[in-house]
Amino acid sequence: MKKHLLVIEDNTDVRENLTDILELSGFQVTAAIDGKDGVEKALEVKPDLIVCDVMMPVLDGFGVLNILSKRTETYSIPFIFLTAKTEKEDIRRGMTLGADDYVTKPFYKDELLRVIDIRLKKAEKLSKNIGRAGSQLSSFIDAAKGFEELEKLSDNRKERALARKEVLFREGDYPRYFYRLKSGRIKLFKTNEYGKELILKNISPGDFFGYTPIIENSEYGYSAAASDKSELSLIPREDFISLLYSNRDVSAGFIKLLANNVSQKEEQLLSLAYNSVRKRTAEVLLTIYKQQNETGEINILREDLSRMVGTAKESVIRILTEFKRDKYIKIIEGSIEVLSKEELENISG
Repeated sequence: MKKHLLVIEDNTDVRENLTDILELSGFQVTAAIDGKDGVEKALEVKPDLIVCDVMMPVLDGFGVLNILSKRTETYSIPFIFLTAKTEKEDIRRGMTLGADDYVTKPFYKDELLRVIDIRLKKAEKLSKNIGRAGSQLSSFIDAAKGFEELEKLSDNRKERALARKEVLFREGDYPRYFYRLKSGRIKLFKTNEYGKELILKNISPGDFFGYTPIIENSEYGYSAAASDKSELSLIPREDFISLLYSNRDVSAGFIKLLANNVSQKEEQLLSLAYNSVRKRTAEVLLTIYKQQNETGEINILREDLSRMVGTAKESVIRILTEFKRDKYIKIIEGSIEVLSKEELENISG
C-alpha cells in the first residue's frame, strides 16, 4: 500500500515539482496551497508524513506544526520542514515545536527522499511495536530502546519485591516512581466509603503502570497491591518526566495510551451500568484470558474477581458454577480453565 504524503507549499512551481518527484517515487500525494489549507487537509486525510514550507502567507509552517501537534489525531505524524532559510534560530524553533527534520531549498531529490524514507521507517517501527491495550506501553518502550533518552529507564532501575496482598501504594499517595512488573500480578483498585473494592485493572508481567498521576502531577486516584508474590522495577519520577518531555515520539505514544485508557474506562462504566452479572463475568474472564495470550489457567481470588465484575462474591460463584455446568470453563482447585472461548464471547457480546 502506498504511503500518503501531504505537501504544504505556497509556491506553485515548487509544490508541483515536489508532487511530481514524490509521485514518481511511488507515494500518494495530497497538495495544499498554504498553511490553512494544509491544516484542513492534514485533519481530513491523516497522511503518513507531512512536508511543509516554513515561510507562507496566512499561516506559516511553525503555525501549522503548532496546531497539528496539539491534535491527538495528527500529533504523531512525522513532520519535515522545507525552507530556504538555514539560520540556526529557525531550525531550533522548529525542533522545539516538534519537527522531525529539515530540508533546505534548493534541495537534492536524493536528499529529500532519504530524509522521508528514514522518518517513515522510524514511524512504522514504532507503530508495529505498539501492542494491544494492556501490554501496549511495554511494547512501545521496548521498541524505542534505541533512543538515547530511554536508556536511563533500563540502566538505573531499582527493584522491589512484594508479598501476596502487600500494598504498593494507596489512593491519595503522591507518585515517586513509574513501575514495570517483572513477575507476579498487581491489581489496581478503588475503595468506596464502606470499604468495598472495585478492581480497575490487573497488571501482567512486562506491563508498565503508574504513569497517569505523574503526567497529571496529581495524587494516585487508585491503590495498587500484589495479588501474588511479585517483583517490580522502579523508575524514578524525574527520569520519566525527562523522557516524556525530551522525546516527541515517546510523548505521542503516551497520548495514544491515555486516550485508549479513557475509552477503556468508559466501556467499563457502561458495562457496570447496563450489563447483567452473567455478561460482566464472561467479559472479565475473557479479558484475563486474553491478557495471558489465551494460555494457562486463570488463578484469581473469588473476592478479586467479584470486585472486577462489580458484584457480590456469592453472585460470581453462582455464575461460575453455571459456566462450569455448561462446560464453558473447568475449575480445578480454585483455578479456572477456559474450555469454550466462543461461548463466553457469545454471552459477553
